[in-house]
Amino acid sequence: MLLLLSACGKSKNAGDKLSVTLDWTPNTNHTGLYVAQELGYFAEEGLVVDIQQPGQGITDQIVATGKSEFGVSYQENVIRARSEGIPLQSIAAVIQHNTSGFASLKEAGINSPKDFEGKRYGSWDSPSELAILTNVVEGVGGDISKVDVISGVYDFFSTIGKDADVEWIYYGWDGVLAEHRGIELNYLPLKDLNPVFDYYTPVIISSEDYLRDNPETTAKFLAAVKRGYEFCIKEPAKASEILLKHVPELNTDQVRLSMNYLADQYQADAKYWGYQSSDVWFGFAKWMSDEKLISKSINVDKAFTNKYLMP
Repeated sequence: MLLLLSACGKSKNAGDKLSVTLDWTPNTNHTGLYVAQELGYFAEEGLVVDIQQPGQGITDQIVATGKSEFGVSYQENVIRARSEGIPLQSIAAVIQHNTSGFASLKEAGINSPKDFEGKRYGSWDSPSELAILTNVVEGVGGDISKVDVISGVYDFFSTIGKDADVEWIYYGWDGVLAEHRGIELNYLPLKDLNPVFDYYTPVIISSEDYLRDNPETTAKFLAAVKRGYEFCIKEPAKASEILLKHVPELNTDQVRLSMNYLADQYQADAKYWGYQSSDVWFGFAKWMSDEKLISKSINVDKAFTNKYLMP
């Protein structure tokens, strides 16, 4: 009944119970949500929040159809959804800068995207992934046709150097663990290869319908989430233990190392946690349009908002 009311836009005063759906299995991108739950930040706002994994559904669809009030997604997904007439909106950037990039074993001798030629690239099959790969390879004079793209490569540690020579990873998850294990990598940060790729990944999303009908609940939810991530920034060790308490199957070393890394990345140089720059949104949307990754122009102004987090 709660989800039905939410989907119909009738839950202005029913914000005591709601859900947030993750984009992937739980990891340190999500720690602030678990902190807000564990330390009672949601409860202090009068909310009971269920943190859900997407299961067989796709988070963007789950949120767009009102089956979950909030979700975790990516800037590129929001732009693509809006280009297709699906009114998702980003309401906070979880991490201020793109911390992903291309990683290879040092022994492979890959020091530039030009060196991807003649190598196997392990793809995780994102809609825009190959367009970005092509951009960075050709941007340094490389030939993308000489890169052997291997589809369906997801686990970095079991595949790098075996099934693939170079893969796209989040440094704050796989990179820090590789360091800890003494695995020497060559790492090429995506934002250093082309500034337009310093986009927001991940972001917290909702639907325009829900935001329109539930502004007070949204503000309360984000106030609690903001406190959660601010705690992560100040107390990464304690935040690690909270995440591990809720998701004990995670690698303990990886969580602790990742939290130490992300403590400086969640807000980084932004005015406050969750801040979103219009330049970042417009720049990446223009690139997607130029690459014909979206079929029509969109109103980028409506793709994101800072109003719920502004001091």
